[in-house]
Amino acid sequence: MKIATIVVRVLIGLLLLFASITFFFKLAPEPEATGNFKAFNMGLVASTYLLPLAKSIELLCGVAFLTGRYVTLANILILPITINILFINYFLAPEGLPIAALLFLANLFLIYRYWGNYKSVFTA
Repeated sequence: MKIATIVVRVLIGLLLLFASITFFFKLAPEPEATGNFKAFNMGLVASTYLLPLAKSIELLCGVAFLTGRYVTLANILILPITINILFINYFLAPEGLPIAALLFLANLFLIYRYWGNYKSVFTA
């Protein structure tokens, strides 16, 4: 189980690192958005702070997952972002749903594996 945890942690780290670096350095063209997803994406871009904030958190969590340090904190920080990625893909862009679901499930798996670190949060 320890090897599976390391593999999942590294894969999530690589995915998050790739997504954030691609965003900040404009390494790939933006995919063409249509319909409601286009309107949603335009709103995110118009906010001027939300996308850079989310991508910065993705970058920090990706580094944490790859290095194996602060994984417990990174799991909690990235959870709301993975939930939003899942819902955005479910409701607005279903073509990306398999990757979003895998990312969310992998995040839940890592929370389960590091559950001992979270126990003190839930005890009185």
